[in-house]
Amino acid sequence: MNQEVESELKVFCSKNILSILGFSCIIAVIALLALGLTQNKALPENVKFGIVLDAGSSHTSLYIYRWPAEKENDTGVVTQIEECKLKGPGISGFAKKVNEINVYLTACMERAQKVIPSIQHMETPVYLGATAGMRLLRMENKQMADKILAAVASSISKYPFDFQGARIISGQEEGAYGWITVNYLLGKFTQKLSWFNLKPSKDDTQETYGALDLGGASTQITFVPQNETTESPNNNLYFRLYGKNYSVYTHSFLCYGKDQALLQKLALGLQGTNGIIHEPCFHSRYMRKIKMSVLNEGFCTKRHELNSSFYPLVDIEIRGAGNFQRCRQSIIQLFNTSYCPYSSCSFNGVFLPPLHGQFGAFSAFYYVMEFLNLTSEESVSVEQLTEKLEEFCAQRWEEVQKNFGEVKEKYLSEYCFSGTYILVLLLNGYHFTAESWKNIHFMNKVRSTSVGWTLGYMLNLTNKIPAEEPMSPPLPHSTYVFLMVLFSLILLAVIIVGIVVFHKPSYFWKDMV
Repeated sequence: MNQEVESELKVFCSKNILSILGFSCIIAVIALLALGLTQNKALPENVKFGIVLDAGSSHTSLYIYRWPAEKENDTGVVTQIEECKLKGPGISGFAKKVNEINVYLTACMERAQKVIPSIQHMETPVYLGATAGMRLLRMENKQMADKILAAVASSISKYPFDFQGARIISGQEEGAYGWITVNYLLGKFTQKLSWFNLKPSKDDTQETYGALDLGGASTQITFVPQNETTESPNNNLYFRLYGKNYSVYTHSFLCYGKDQALLQKLALGLQGTNGIIHEPCFHSRYMRKIKMSVLNEGFCTKRHELNSSFYPLVDIEIRGAGNFQRCRQSIIQLFNTSYCPYSSCSFNGVFLPPLHGQFGAFSAFYYVMEFLNLTSEESVSVEQLTEKLEEFCAQRWEEVQKNFGEVKEKYLSEYCFSGTYILVLLLNGYHFTAESWKNIHFMNKVRSTSVGWTLGYMLNLTNKIPAEEPMSPPLPHSTYVFLMVLFSLILLAVIIVGIVVFHKPSYFWKDMV
């Protein structure tokens, strides 16, 4: 009986051997495909988000950043994914309308809720950093500055994010974080690996860029000097980024942003007049009136003591004269370079080590140069900028309006001053020369990310955010390799048997008889 069953089984196998081999082959292929797809399928993106609000003197912008939970050289790889500009002035402009801050923040905060996945709202940190506009307000009226920050904090706290507070950042922080941003975006922090030993290349001593930032109320200069010893320790900051330590010189000049510098200049120009300023930095036939209180009550203009005969005046009249050379000479008066207690200074007795390396100039530096059409990749010389300003400042106001009608009047009327101020600040204030000017690169965005202090702020903060363990595949690597080899051998064996059966069936039939 057993022999009959065995014989029937052999007959069945002999008749269906190709089908059995084919089925086995298909099973082995399916197993390999399933194993490969399961092991190598894309893992859920393990990322974190962060929000930084840049509350500047003239406007506020919200930036959303993203970085992987697994860190690279101790600092998260942060990228900007969204920028939202709030409509209205800087938050210091809400001193008399604090109740409007809620509405002011709404559009951009709601935008952030849509961009960031709702499941991650609760773990997404939000930071608000106020800069020179609020630094000035705090000096003029600390109670009002605190009131505005409290209103901002109360409004942001209503959103489902992890609000970390609203604070006024120092000028040093603003300068240093801008420096971090420039060098991160230019790839100056990461080390290249050699092909064979996976160690940093010997020639990979990437020199960092300096950073030049110009806002409405302050300006910052930051760079790594050649000599690490400093004559002014207060101007040095230390960072650890991507596994390397940096000693950075930085200084922020409050009242020397372009808006406050203009007010200083007007206060100087008012002296010796009857209340009418003939302003060479404004186009001829242009007229403007400003409140006298702006000049005699502002923190930055108080040092230019005004004659008491001006106090009864409510408004000051400004009449444009449109003369670049006179404009330049009058701006130079804002910088006191006659006194220096150190081996070298910028102006107003502030220590400045010898300039070193390339510099990235951003914020208002870029916006003004862009308007003057001088932001091409090729370096712009001092002579080119001077010629451009001489030509532009000499144009009558009606002609300027005709040529640039789409630009807001406030900005358009001040480009002659702003361009000349940048020239004087860089040459007379920071002591760039016609030769070293070639090392200045005007920049707005690098790799689709805005250049400014906020990205550097987030990069530095991610040093303090603990990294998570990377998400791993379903199977350990050794198990995955073993199963791939096993199923591959099974598939190979099936194919070999199939070939033998197909080409030499007599061997097989003999065994089956």
